[in-house]
Amino acid sequence: MATPADDWFGKAFSKAWKDKAEEIGRFNLAIFGKTGVGKSTLVNAIFGSEIAATGIGEPVTRSEHLYLHQSGTLGVLDTRGLEVGRDNATLIAELKDYLHGMRRKPLAEQIHVAWYCVRAGDRRFEPTEAEFIRALHELGLPVILVLTQVPRAGSRVHPDAEALAASIAALDLPIEGGLIHYTMAMADEFTGQTAYGLQELLDATFRGAPSGVAHAITAAQRIDFVRKRDRAEVAIKAATGAATTAGASPIPFSDAAILVPIQLAMMASIAVTYGIPIERSTAASIAATAAATTAGRSLVGNLIKFVPGAGTAVAGTVNATVAGTFTYAMGHAWLRVCERLARGELRMVGGALDSKTIHKVFMDEFKVQASRRRLSS
Repeated sequence: MATPADDWFGKAFSKAWKDKAEEIGRFNLAIFGKTGVGKSTLVNAIFGSEIAATGIGEPVTRSEHLYLHQSGTLGVLDTRGLEVGRDNATLIAELKDYLHGMRRKPLAEQIHVAWYCVRAGDRRFEPTEAEFIRALHELGLPVILVLTQVPRAGSRVHPDAEALAASIAALDLPIEGGLIHYTMAMADEFTGQTAYGLQELLDATFRGAPSGVAHAITAAQRIDFVRKRDRAEVAIKAATGAATTAGASPIPFSDAAILVPIQLAMMASIAVTYGIPIERSTAASIAATAAATTAGRSLVGNLIKFVPGAGTAVAGTVNATVAGTFTYAMGHAWLRVCERLARGELRMVGGALDSKTIHKVFMDEFKVQASRRRLSS
């Protein structure tokens, strides 16, 4: 049963999550290719299945041939009712009109990268497809060329796919890095095919996109946890520095709520970075920290005792070292929870998050990180 403390903390965390999500913005990917090349499978393999659940998305042109699906930090633009190679002129005209209007909007509302997908099994790449890629480039879209459903034995891809890639490369198309990316989005147990090429495609997408959407791509993607951790640690470092500065002032322990906004912003940033939805991350944050009073005091009071050298005197002050250690340990403990949630390692119990397990994961990591930070400081 939710307590007033839970309600306060939940509302505060939810607001921080929304603020951080708005700050991070959205990465918008345009994806093209003939029908049946596996565009949706490829997007879902890298970014998760949330986009597929949004249906056909919102039409973005009056002719209703271009649709933008939106889910959190990801937007995917695709086509309905038109075929690349057959309706190039219509598609390019609509794209030109749409992109022209977007360039007057904030970065999060623009299209940042285009994937053009070719199914390796088709064994051909038509002149009209080359024309379409050149037209996308002329519109200012970085184009990444992807061969989909490419069989591989060991480290070698199928010779037919190599031949197709060589014929495409000979056209000297304006594609990012001059590279053609081989992919297999889904493993197949029957044939023994493994999924591969997804990380390389994601890396190319980071290179092609504006630097201003790098955090949004990091949050949206579901395969590169190193990038997520690196980005989360940036938030922890910033919050630790802010808390240390605050702790250097004579803050009475009874007024330690001054640290809570810093820590809430940090936790929200980490949750968004790991792609944890607002409802789920709010519930998990309450479970992890055992909530707080309306002044935020019990959040600090319940956890500060686990920081070596902090003492237990409520009337004392939170010095710079303690404030920094506390925030650092809290950030890494929450990172651990978010990473396990994102990996699907913290299962639901009766349709709800397993609060006891989440709290244990958080507290175990908090104690380890608090001791480690204290010893190294």
